[in-house]
Amino acid sequence: MNAWFEKQFKLSEHGTTVKTEILAGITTFMTMAYIIFVNPGILSATGMPFGALLVATCLGSSLACFLMAFLANYPFALAPGMGLNAFFAFTVVLGMKIPWQVALAAIFIEGLIFIVLTFTKVREEVVNSMPKTLKIGVSAGIGLFITFIGLQSAGLIVNNDAVLVGLCNFRENVPGLLALAGLLLMVLLETRKVTGGILIGIVAVTLAGIPLGITKMPEGIVSMPPSLSPIFMKMDFSMIAQPTFWVIVLTFFFVDFFDTVGTLVGVSSRANMLDKNGSLPKARQALMADAIGTTAGAMLGTSTVTTFVESASGVAQGGRTGLTALTVAVIFLLAMFFSPLIAIVPACATAPALIMVGGYMMMGFKDMDYSDWTEFFPAMLAFFMMPFAYSIAAGIEFGIVSYVALKVLTGRGKEVNWLLYVLTLLFLLNRAFL
Repeated sequence: MNAWFEKQFKLSEHGTTVKTEILAGITTFMTMAYIIFVNPGILSATGMPFGALLVATCLGSSLACFLMAFLANYPFALAPGMGLNAFFAFTVVLGMKIPWQVALAAIFIEGLIFIVLTFTKVREEVVNSMPKTLKIGVSAGIGLFITFIGLQSAGLIVNNDAVLVGLCNFRENVPGLLALAGLLLMVLLETRKVTGGILIGIVAVTLAGIPLGITKMPEGIVSMPPSLSPIFMKMDFSMIAQPTFWVIVLTFFFVDFFDTVGTLVGVSSRANMLDKNGSLPKARQALMADAIGTTAGAMLGTSTVTTFVESASGVAQGGRTGLTALTVAVIFLLAMFFSPLIAIVPACATAPALIMVGGYMMMGFKDMDYSDWTEFFPAMLAFFMMPFAYSIAAGIEFGIVSYVALKVLTGRGKEVNWLLYVLTLLFLLNRAFL
């Protein structure tokens, strides 16, 4: 078996081992396992059955991860994207009164558009046209974004109407204290170069939560998955001739496109996967896995499948090949039968992993060119906009537009790749009309 893994994923060439890749895959899955329950919870607000959505989430995620493993040989995991599922449920279906079957049709068409654009190298060119400084800013920005999500998930950062966010009351936040203890444990294990330190931390916090009443023990371990039939292949194309339908398609398209580009650029940059020209080898294959995953997800009955920023947790544990993604794919399949066991992992166990990984990704800022404001400022803007706008796509948008504007205004427009001019125009039109 090890020989097959070596031949298929070229482990030695990437300086990794089967053990490292599998541990990385388990770590990635643990940090994104929440999607198995959160995605059905959000989409079920539309009237779609929770059980069928859980199965669709697992199958769609598993298929996309399999594709990433064998098409691109990258350690990136995919699943229905957060934000995109909320837009699907609360804006399109509940807000615009669009039937969920029609919304699935919009996602299906969005996926087909992505497949065509990937074949024509447009998406690949976008990834590779971004200058090195912006790639550093995007990578670090995703790190700050992940850290912010982790702090929220742990309950350490809470809502404050006066100043938007504030610090929690520690006397009333035992899970938050446990998350901080888990974070210290993970950092200590990482300092001592313990393999699988993040995963060990997640398990330790989960176990510590049992006597504290934070970890809820399951009534059973194994359960048969519900039927997928209520949502499988239920797409409705009856509104395809209406302008509203295409506004929905384009909105899904824009957010998904740049969320995926940002994640690929950010995580691959931190994992030193970019070549000497700052390009991502096999970007087209990675983007194709994402595009097919979106199309297949719509057929299964779930919202847009996209590359997850939580993939960075597996990369931080040494994941460098598709074996990491394959591990995640297999666990997603098993999760349909072991969902009661997976559900016991509390948010305070995965939150410190996100905080630590966020710090890991922000280390890339050491390679930034601070002497040129036309390079540094756009990267800084992308860095801050991602967490504060709560959107990877928004960070990329502000980074690219400011980069182009500064280069033109300083008489250095020739340094800008032509595709960045096109993207700037599209961003401005998107803000004006969508």
